[in-house]
Amino acid sequence: MRGSPFVGDAAIADGLPVRGPYSQEEKPKKDSFCVEADLLIPGKGDPIKDGCIVVEGNKIKEMGTSTQLAKTYSHLPKYHVKVLMPGMWDCHVHFIAVQRVAWDAILESAQKMVLTGARCAPDLARLLDAGFTSVREMGGFGIQLDQAVEEGSLVGPKIYSSNSIISPTGGHADLHPLPKPWFDDLCHHGSPFQTADGIPECLKTVRMQLRAGAKVIKICASGGVGSELDNPIDQQFSDEEIKAMVDEAARSQRIVGAHCHGKAGIMAALRAGVKTIEHGSYLDEEAAELMIEKDAILVATRLIVENGLQSQDYFSPVGYAKLRLVAEAQWKAMQIAIRQGVKCAIGTDSAGTLTPGNPLSKLVRQGLNGKELGYHVKAGMTPLQAIEAATANGPLTLGPQAPKAGQLREGFDADFIGLDASPLDDIGVLSSPRHVTHVWKRGIMYKSPGHPVGLI
Repeated sequence: MRGSPFVGDAAIADGLPVRGPYSQEEKPKKDSFCVEADLLIPGKGDPIKDGCIVVEGNKIKEMGTSTQLAKTYSHLPKYHVKVLMPGMWDCHVHFIAVQRVAWDAILESAQKMVLTGARCAPDLARLLDAGFTSVREMGGFGIQLDQAVEEGSLVGPKIYSSNSIISPTGGHADLHPLPKPWFDDLCHHGSPFQTADGIPECLKTVRMQLRAGAKVIKICASGGVGSELDNPIDQQFSDEEIKAMVDEAARSQRIVGAHCHGKAGIMAALRAGVKTIEHGSYLDEEAAELMIEKDAILVATRLIVENGLQSQDYFSPVGYAKLRLVAEAQWKAMQIAIRQGVKCAIGTDSAGTLTPGNPLSKLVRQGLNGKELGYHVKAGMTPLQAIEAATANGPLTLGPQAPKAGQLREGFDADFIGLDASPLDDIGVLSSPRHVTHVWKRGIMYKSPGHPVGLI
């Protein structure tokens, strides 16, 4: 299994050299095979010692113990790993390859789309190498990148994208220092940031995302950190505007995910039928109860907060001040949500890329997304609960668009990873690609010992 080295980025896999996974001649076919594991973590349910799955094409045909399946499938090729679990989901990423969280860097990303796409290409490889076989992108260029992955031009996870982020004028998706006519021109030329005011514009903007191929709709129900002029505590969009967008998305079998920091925005979003709350920084017991009542999912994105606090120069002065404002509240909100039993999925809000000469990018790049599970365990989850949040709960953030994935079960997508140690003993195992020994996506092996994922 040889491939051409991806020169100049030895840090892609936390220090591992990166190679294209296979030449076209060597790429495995979608045949049947077995994977045996000392420990099998199914994603939902209890772990199984000496577990085994049988793969047929791009689906899992059967799951059980090695003893149960060994005789029936003795004729099939076999792989053995120490620990087997479903491929992970990051349910809040952005493929915009920003160099800093500041309006000018975000503007460059939106304007120079080819450059942004080129910078994102190794990000896709980093994610897959880290064991993330699927991602939900909440604003960015993921629809086009997914097309490149699906056709085989790039290697990476399956991407389910919202296309653009939608906020009112002056809200979190608006580039405030930019003259409004210039921003509007960007919106008309494929920007991942869109504004809408009033119900008719909100409906049209949702429809434009559907026209682009969005699998989920992303709105801003509160102010944000990276935006210059708004307050994270304040609600954005009226109750009526949020409800109109939720209803319009539902007509096309899409759910809405809402960027929410402040409680007012969280409550308004939940009452309107929003199904995923992104960040949830000022969630309290009352909001947690409403989330449970509405069967909504929290995607807390703690990693960007923790990394951001270490990276003051990565933010504008205004953005860093707002990050410090929400950081403590957001940590308390995570603990409340976990304690009260709110359904959670794992998301990181990763939007940066590893670039030469930018030491800050090492903290905020894609590929270290598994650290998010550690913060969930620190906030009160068991390791098994955190793994469920990162696997079985991932597809739930897509509502009716959810694939049959995230679990090692019959009929589910053959997306799974092998590990060299048990994350049930140390959740930190999932923080580094070094511990991910194998990656299969749709039944095809993309990583094995000595052969990390890279560009084709």
